[in-house]
Amino acid sequence: MTDSRETAVISEALGVIDKALREMLQRELVSTGEVADLLLDVRSLLTASASVTHEA
Repeated sequence: MTDSRETAVISEALGVIDKALREMLQRELVSTGEVADLLLDVRSLLTASASVTHEA
């Protein structure tokens, strides 16, 4: 069960990254705030997965 949850979280994190990269590649400048938001989104997904793993 945990493996499927981890796989889902990793897939969701990759989706967040891919979407942000597509948007960022279309522009010449990217603000540090947008990069920080992306990193925080990915961190929160991975942290949620880690806490579920430790509870199981």
